[in-house]
Amino acid sequence: MPNRSLHRYTAFGYGWIAYLVALASVAYAVGFLANVVPKSVDSGATHSLGNPLVVNVALIGLFGLQHSLMARPGFKAVWTRFVPEPVERSTYVLLASLALVVLMWGWRPLPAVVWRVDGVPEPLLWAVYLGGWLLMFAAIYMIDKDDLMGLRQVRAYRAEREPEPIDFQTPYLYRYVRHPLVTGFVVAFWATSRMTVGHLVFAVGMTGYILVGVKLEERDLVATFGDRYRRYQAEVPMFVPRPGRAVSPSPDETDDG
Repeated sequence: MPNRSLHRYTAFGYGWIAYLVALASVAYAVGFLANVVPKSVDSGATHSLGNPLVVNVALIGLFGLQHSLMARPGFKAVWTRFVPEPVERSTYVLLASLALVVLMWGWRPLPAVVWRVDGVPEPLLWAVYLGGWLLMFAAIYMIDKDDLMGLRQVRAYRAEREPEPIDFQTPYLYRYVRHPLVTGFVVAFWATSRMTVGHLVFAVGMTGYILVGVKLEERDLVATFGDRYRRYQAEVPMFVPRPGRAVSPSPDETDDG
């Protein structure tokens, strides 16, 4: 019994470590794209080894492969033979965060300027940039943040119970767009008053990965929720809301207040 208790609390601590690493990596990413940290999208040591463009594209590919591959149900079915199911999500979160760290650490600056905006529009673009990140965080909190980050699973394991299944819901912004979290990311990637070649490569590459990842995610959601998700797809746009139109909340969401 003491060993079982130790395992449960170790898993709980591991889940929190993964969560904090994720927060730290995303916080650094905010500064990375804004060029306000020592190693940013447009700064840092240059290397003579390898073509910078090829290296950067490879880093984006590695990041995208890790995220998309490990998120697929088929991979999870195999993965959980080696990684205990209660910490499967936390392990995914930790490895995804480390993949982001590797991407930022290995990024090669390409400082040639593509466009630059000065004057009054510059602070407005900074506001849009920060708004993109705020939208991303808001979208996470509108759904089950603890489930997404693995905390719900390790908390249930510590309490010696199975996590309750999560039903399909459309809270708040999810009634207007299917992927407000992704919309926030894309806004943050592109909103800048000084677009360099390196930043443009990052924005194009990450946007491309996101479009592929969303398609794969929606395929899995259709497989899980069937016609409910197909109706949601038909009624709600993917990234940009239609003015004045929103899907009605589910009965469960209405009951919850």
